[in-house]
Amino acid sequence: MTRKPLPRKPASSRRAEPKPVKKPVVKKATTKNTAAKKSRARIKPIESASVEEVFRRFHKIEPEPKGELEHVNAYTLLVAVVLSAQATDAGVNKATRALFKRVDTPKKMIALGEEKLRDYIKTIGLFRTKAKNVIALSEVLIHDYKGEVPDDRDALQKLPGVGRKTANVVLNMAFGHPTMAVDTHVFRVSNRIPLALGKTPEQVEAGLEKIIPAAFGMHAHHWLILHGRYLCRARKPECWRCPIADFCRFEPKSQPNE
Repeated sequence: MTRKPLPRKPASSRRAEPKPVKKPVVKKATTKNTAAKKSRARIKPIESASVEEVFRRFHKIEPEPKGELEHVNAYTLLVAVVLSAQATDAGVNKATRALFKRVDTPKKMIALGEEKLRDYIKTIGLFRTKAKNVIALSEVLIHDYKGEVPDDRDALQKLPGVGRKTANVVLNMAFGHPTMAVDTHVFRVSNRIPLALGKTPEQVEAGLEKIIPAAFGMHAHHWLILHGRYLCRARKPECWRCPIADFCRFEPKSQPNE
C-alpha cells in the first residue's frame, strides 16, 4: 500500500526561525585605578643626577643602615632570611632570639632536629615548610661546604628554601657585596618614584644595578627597604615628610590628614 504524502502547510503558516539576537557591546568603565596605572606606565624614571641626589640624602639621614633581622653569624643570618619569607622581621626576631642562643651552626641545627625547630618558629607563617628547608640546607652546608655558608650566589640559590633575594641579602650583609635584594618594599619604591621600572623583581634589580652610583651600592637596598617600610608604605605613604618628595613623580601626594 502506497502512503500518500502529507499536505504541506502554506508558506504563510510556516514558523520562521528566530534570528540570533546580538548582545549589546558593553564598554568596561575605566576605573580610577586603571587610569592611574595607564598614567604611571607613561612616566619615565628620574634622571641620573636625581638618582645620585636621592641616595645622597638617604646617606645623610642614615650613613650606615643595618638590616633589621637579628643574627650572630653568616649561618644564622641565612636561617633568619629564609624564615622571613612572607613574615615580618619583627616576628622572625621574636622567634629566633631563643633559637640562636642554642643553635648557631649547621651541626647544632641538625642535632636540634626538625620537630624541636618547629617549636621555636611556630609563630612564623609556613613554619613547617621552613623548618624542613632549614634542616635540609644545614645538611647541604655540612656535606658540601664543611659547615660554612658559601660566598657565591649560585651556590646559595641551590640551597633548599633560598631564592635570589635571600642570596643577595646574605652576600651583602655577611660578605660585603654591593648586591640589590629586591623585596616588596624595594620593588614598590623603585617603581613608584620611579628609579627603575620593572614588572618583576629581577627586572627592577637589573635596572637599579645600572643606575645606582657605586659609592652607594653597598647600602642602597637597605635604604630603599627602610624607606618603603616606614615612609613610602603601600597604602598610606607619608609623602608630606618624605626627604625625596621633590624628586618623586608619584601622584597624588598624600597629605597629613589623609
